[in-house]
Amino acid sequence: MLKTLVVIDAPAADLVMDAAEIISFDTYLSDYPKLGQAKRRVLNLCDTEHYLSKGYYCSLLAEARQHKVLPSVQTINELRQTSQDADWWIDLPAAIMSSIEVTADPIEFSVFVGRSVEPKWARLARHLFERFAAPLLRVSINFGPNLRVRVARMGLNDVSADERDFFEDALSHYVSEGWRKPVAARKYRWDLAILVDPNEPLPPSDKEAIKRFGKAAGKLGINSELISHNDMTRLTQFDALFIRETTAIDHPTYRMASLAEREGLVVMDDPKSILRCCNKVFLHDAFAYSQVPSLKTKVVADASEETLEMLEGMFGYPMVIKLPESSFSLGVFKVDSRETLVQRLKDLLTNTALVLVQEFCFTEFDWRIGVLNGKPIYACRYHMARKHWQIYNHGAARSKSGGFDAMPTFEVPTKVLAAAVKACAVVGNGLYGVDLKQRGESVYVIEVNDNPSIDHGVENRYLGDELYMIVMSEFAARLETRGR
Repeated sequence: MLKTLVVIDAPAADLVMDAAEIISFDTYLSDYPKLGQAKRRVLNLCDTEHYLSKGYYCSLLAEARQHKVLPSVQTINELRQTSQDADWWIDLPAAIMSSIEVTADPIEFSVFVGRSVEPKWARLARHLFERFAAPLLRVSINFGPNLRVRVARMGLNDVSADERDFFEDALSHYVSEGWRKPVAARKYRWDLAILVDPNEPLPPSDKEAIKRFGKAAGKLGINSELISHNDMTRLTQFDALFIRETTAIDHPTYRMASLAEREGLVVMDDPKSILRCCNKVFLHDAFAYSQVPSLKTKVVADASEETLEMLEGMFGYPMVIKLPESSFSLGVFKVDSRETLVQRLKDLLTNTALVLVQEFCFTEFDWRIGVLNGKPIYACRYHMARKHWQIYNHGAARSKSGGFDAMPTFEVPTKVLAAAVKACAVVGNGLYGVDLKQRGESVYVIEVNDNPSIDHGVENRYLGDELYMIVMSEFAARLETRGR
């Protein structure tokens, strides 16, 4: 694990930490990095109020030296901007707003690496630290007609005598628990966070698969740890992030992927892949532009008579209607009549500006090709649920999904593999699951999934534990490349 440096403007004999080395900015400027010296993590406690101050240069130099640093230069600039704009206030999620206890008078409190002295502000403090990852923050709340929250930078000298013990305890706790692994974990070269949601009904990977991903990582010198989206403040502890929770744009998975990428972690799924795969409108246009074979599709924005006639002439019945963002066959509907078409369009268009309409193509099974960094790594045929036109039948009392066949990629028709690889090329170089239909000699890409299902005993039925090793080997290769 990386050693932690706490950098301050000038030497301070009264600031002592066992878990970190406390140095002045002048020492950090002159003594780091030395030839052959390992990388460091840096907590910058210097004053960052002024542009090009020592505090600003501390974070700038840390980034140039590839040290992990809090706050980043971007965060410093954002906090300077907030302090200069008197009308700048933070918009908070409804869940955070509801946790704030309203008082008659405005209040202020300090946030030290995500912790506040008063427990009632703990949730807000964690949220603000996730948004502005700086070790010292000052929060102002105005309860007037509309609740308004401001965040400003703090310097070490701004910590009051009453807050000093709490500040030092929070700092020590963060360094020892958040930025440093136990002795037993130090045999590993890298640390991987695997993001999961224990309460998710249909996760991308089951518990056994997650366990085997971890074992594979360990064999490659990667220490893995399961985290949830409540652990956003701990992301800087890790070198890589592997998302095994169903992703969405307006969701913690996307925010964590974005933060991890900004912090220099190796990320699967990366935010660009999430953004592209989660929206079928993007995929439809990208497939058309890149000439990826796909089913005839039309994007519509209304249920007018003109639109209905156009769809009926283009597709006939039945046709398929899809929400732009959905997974596991949710938000996908077959319509057999104009009445159903009108109702579905009106229902879906209340929540989205655009809806996709696609030709109906029934097949006994769908292909799923796993692609990693542009190469097919596994293949499955997912059969339709019993007496249903989709793989998943969410309305069934039991037998909600059909069977499957796993097979080596060399037994898959060349056209299927080629279409899968071509479809992934428009998204990125991550880990994807491509769904395709085959009708005679024709192959159609349905969609590209950015966090494909990898359940133990299903997708790995042919490759066994080698599938987990293939994925973890890609992480190791990217981490190795990043470290050069």
